[in-house]
Amino acid sequence: MKTTISLKPADVKKDWLLIDADGLILGRLAVVIATRLRGKHKPQFTPHVDCGDNIIVVNAEKVKLTGKKAEQSILYYHTGYPGGIKGRSIKDRLASAHPQRVVEKAVERMITRGPLQRAQMKNLHVYAGPSHPHQAQQPKPLDVGALNAKNRRA
Repeated sequence: MKTTISLKPADVKKDWLLIDADGLILGRLAVVIATRLRGKHKPQFTPHVDCGDNIIVVNAEKVKLTGKKAEQSILYYHTGYPGGIKGRSIKDRLASAHPQRVVEKAVERMITRGPLQRAQMKNLHVYAGPSHPHQAQQPKPLDVGALNAKNRRA
């Protein structure tokens, strides 16, 4: 008789992965990151347990978009005051002081909402430039561009 194995949080083994976002398409990059954060690539995936990997993304400011999405896609936010809805294009967001927030928001919107999402998002570390402070964890590089030819933009 076969039984389904359900992981307990103590049994989870998390890897550290390093992704270089230079020249990658934003949506395709976010799909790969969201899948790895959830742990759906592992055979022992358990939906109610945080069994995904820790992911470090560098060069988030060099991510690409196809078509005219950079100018036409508007990301809205609210200041908290009446009539305080504001919006900026993705191109403006990537040129701002915090371009890593574009990648973080794209991944956040691909993961199911709730307490588990908040726990999984803490395993994502996005940096605008090429350096990161996680050398001690010895992250393994993951070449997202080599997974599919459509993931990279020339």
